[in-house]
Amino acid sequence: MFAILEQAAGLVFDPYVLLVILLSAIFGMFVGAIPGLTATMATALLVPITFFMEPVPAIAAIVTATAMAIFAGDIPAALLRMPGTPANAAYVEDAYRMTTSGRGDEALGAALVFSAIGGLFGSIVLMTLSPALAEVALRFSSEEYFFLVLLGLSCAVFVSPGSPTRGLISLLIGLFLATIGIDNPAGQPRFSFGNVELMAGIQFIPAMIGLFAVSEVLRTVTATTPRGPVARVEGTGIFRSQWKNLKQYPVQCGRGCVTGTAIGILPGAGADIAAWISYAISKRFSRMKERYGRGHVEGLVEAGAANNSSVSGAWIPALVFGIPGDSITAIVIGVLYVKGINPGPAIFINDPASIYAIFMTFILANIIMLPLGWLAIRGARPILSIPPAMLMPIILIFCIVGAFAINNSLAGVVMMFCFGLLGFFMEENDIPIAPAILGLVLGPMLEQNFISSIIKADGNPLMLFERPIAGALGVFTILVWLLPLAMMLLRKRRHQPA
Repeated sequence: MFAILEQAAGLVFDPYVLLVILLSAIFGMFVGAIPGLTATMATALLVPITFFMEPVPAIAAIVTATAMAIFAGDIPAALLRMPGTPANAAYVEDAYRMTTSGRGDEALGAALVFSAIGGLFGSIVLMTLSPALAEVALRFSSEEYFFLVLLGLSCAVFVSPGSPTRGLISLLIGLFLATIGIDNPAGQPRFSFGNVELMAGIQFIPAMIGLFAVSEVLRTVTATTPRGPVARVEGTGIFRSQWKNLKQYPVQCGRGCVTGTAIGILPGAGADIAAWISYAISKRFSRMKERYGRGHVEGLVEAGAANNSSVSGAWIPALVFGIPGDSITAIVIGVLYVKGINPGPAIFINDPASIYAIFMTFILANIIMLPLGWLAIRGARPILSIPPAMLMPIILIFCIVGAFAINNSLAGVVMMFCFGLLGFFMEENDIPIAPAILGLVLGPMLEQNFISSIIKADGNPLMLFERPIAGALGVFTILVWLLPLAMMLLRKRRHQPA
């Protein structure tokens, strides 16, 4: 183990990798601080650049940019009342009202410090839990993976913001897109209509850039509400009151870390859901519920710790089972495959040095978040003053270059714009994008494992439940499906007259 850690440290502390981490941190801070430009968008824009890197610096760039972008979204939330990413929306009212009442340094300091604490906690859980889960996962066969993927898809529907029906619609869109092409167990063209480009299936990276980045550009262009004035923050005393907050709210901080990591492990959940749930839990158990939404730091402490801890938690199913915990790790899985690294339990045996190098990157990213976050807060006003009319064309150019660079083909660019329109339409109708991404990534895995399992079972679906772990996962998945129905029937019975 010591030799592996020494080898991993050599990979991470290489000057080139450290430079990549620094530049990615600055990039993530910049993207996260611009309202509407999400951490997922930052990741999607980084993907074309990672094609020219080795696996460790490529993943390090994504890890660092993601962690920075999640925190940086708190800056416009506190100064403009406009959350930079969806993960910051839960406590935007508290952060902004603290700023307008002259406590902006405390609000941004709490966001920075507790995001770093949450990220470090999630990273430690990732380092300790992933190898143990990998040992269990080595015993998995196609039946276990089939039910595990099915459970992950189900969780993505039920934890999606808004209506589960809309989450299901999004998931079905993603699963349909995953059937296009000839990369299926039968090897037959499906929904390609004789088009050679479609026979190769949907290109994942152009689809991802389109759904997140191009759709965001379209939303910004069509928005009718201009940005408000930037509130003033000195940035000199952001750490001053955080020791007091840590002593006053240790339970809230710990609870946010645990909740965020646990929700991050759920496939399809992500940092935004973790932040909302943690904020709700904080308000539910607080002695000062009436102060929430009026400039109270308690909810910001708990939800701020949760959103960054969930980022690390989402990597656990991604690395151990090859199932993305959120849309960011869905992109990461695609990058790992491009680099010749197949996520799954065998990766801990075949390439342990790279895995522990990724773990070290998580720790390093959350440590350097503190000084870089302080600098970002000090320089926030000029960044947030960039007009969207100048910013959006630059982002669109990056998107086009990235989509073209996949196969040096205009087909990727056309596909990107098609998915951009699809993402815009979905968001305008309150249909979440994350379940569609999950369906696109996991669709082939679901189909292949089901076909393999049903062939081994000689066509008898009941034999899928014969193996103990597969049977337990199968029963649990069915219970997850039946739970909403049972809750609905229970509510109806309660409202029936006696």
